Amino acid sequence: MNEKKYKRIFTVVIDSLGAGEMPDAASYGDAGTDTLGHIAANVEEFKIPNLQKLGIANLKDLAGIAPVEKPLAYYGKLREASNGKDTMTGHWEMMGLHITTPFKTFTETGFPKELIDELSKRTGRTIIGNKSASGTEILDELTEEEIATGHMIVYTSADSVLQICGNEETFGLDELYRCCEIAREITMKDEWKVGRVIARPYVGKKKGEFKRTSNRHDYALKPYGRTALNALKDAGLDVISVGKIFDIFDGEGITESNKSKSSVHGMEQTIEIAKRDFEGFCFVNLVDFDALWGHRRDVKGYAQELEKFDVKLGELLGELKEDDLLIITADHGNDPTHTGTDHTREKVPFLAYSPSMKEAGELEEADTFAIIGATIADNFGVKMPEGTIGHSILDKLK
Repeated sequence: MNEKKYKRIFTVVIDSLGAGEMPDAASYGDAGTDTLGHIAANVEEFKIPNLQKLGIANLKDLAGIAPVEKPLAYYGKLREASNGKDTMTGHWEMMGLHITTPFKTFTETGFPKELIDELSKRTGRTIIGNKSASGTEILDELTEEEIATGHMIVYTSADSVLQICGNEETFGLDELYRCCEIAREITMKDEWKVGRVIARPYVGKKKGEFKRTSNRHDYALKPYGRTALNALKDAGLDVISVGKIFDIFDGEGITESNKSKSSVHGMEQTIEIAKRDFEGFCFVNLVDFDALWGHRRDVKGYAQELEKFDVKLGELLGELKEDDLLIITADHGNDPTHTGTDHTREKVPFLAYSPSMKEAGELEEADTFAIIGATIADNFGVKMPEGTIGHSILDKLK
């Protein structure tokens, strides 16, 4: 084990920022996808100077963005070893788990009749919806019916999720949570196993007035094994989550959780955390890239969100100390120029920067996202749990 190089490590996941098709992308229907590359090629103006100086355009060709002669960061691409292209698979692999059976998604078809029938029978409610939709669209389409009839809105997305909406006044929070607990139990069956069941409470009486509330609750699967997060926590280190990291790992290995209202807010939280004194790991997920722009195939919106991120990245870089390490990566792709609304099977970028680095440059393409967790564990002299994958590249960060 190495003597600790870095007191604090920040890993920021730009959710869905793929960096080009995986070798097996065609088997997922994703041949030719390239989230970052296609965004740069399809907008008139795209300015990400902080990512640029770290080496994002050295990592891959980007239209309108020149590579820099001396990038500040080490840069490369990571291939996903696991089967799948969803959020949980990507994040769990980063922390050492190898997913051989992908989580079930029901994006194209909705949930099977047998599942819906059982959920209806056990909750005592007629189910409406049962399709893939955005949370705002489903509210405008079906909530007036739910309020009038007591029917229950069930929907999904491109991720492995079953979501249930409930009006806080007419449906009731306790009833919504009860129905979600039943759904979680039903969807533990292998043929229906989803990563998360999500309670989506809202308020309002008519279309155009509906608003989701902060009483959302996620019923997640626990990781099937111990991860780098558990090892770090058990060693007495701080493991601070920002955004939906807590939900993705069902709280396993987390010592402090911070919920974000947006990706910009998530970066603001990370900047504030960087101003504090702690020892350990800060793990950040910025979901808006995926939820607001990737799934909605909004190239311009995605580009603008990246520009907002880049501004906040500049602020974060200004807060980093000599013994800090920043890693920027992604969990899968979601090419906004691709067909459909699903995630895309892509490699992800890997940027690693510390103010103390004497060198920088290209890293060999890695065969798993799990180098991230292994490198973090190695830095803190912590042994990765039994059965995990990945190898440390700490000695390459000079």
